[in-house]
Amino acid sequence: MPIYEYRCTQCRRRSSILLLSYKERADPVCPHCGSRELTRIMSRFATVRSDDARLEALAEDPGLGDVDEKDPRSVARWMKKMGREFGEELGDEFESVADEAAAASEEPGEAGDEAPRD
Repeated sequence: MPIYEYRCTQCRRRSSILLLSYKERADPVCPHCGSRELTRIMSRFATVRSDDARLEALAEDPGLGDVDEKDPRSVARWMKKMGREFGEELGDEFESVADEAAAASEEPGEAGDEAPRD
């Protein structure tokens, strides 16, 4: 049972339409505005890559050189990027830890963040 994606030429919104068989002819109607003027679009898809291939892609990322290991916000952004790349493997609490690290760097009185004394 294929699911095809369409973009409405009237309201410009994307819709997914389920067909019960490959032989069924699609006569799609936009569920948002009711228009029959839909254009079929390429659906998103995923590719399977090994852990080694994912690590290699991260290592080749030019943005990786911009990580300042002394800046918790920069490290948090990198952690989130790595978390998106590896998905659930890093655990449910991963993003909250990254957010806490970034927030901690913005709080006054953190180590190295203190205002100079007169």
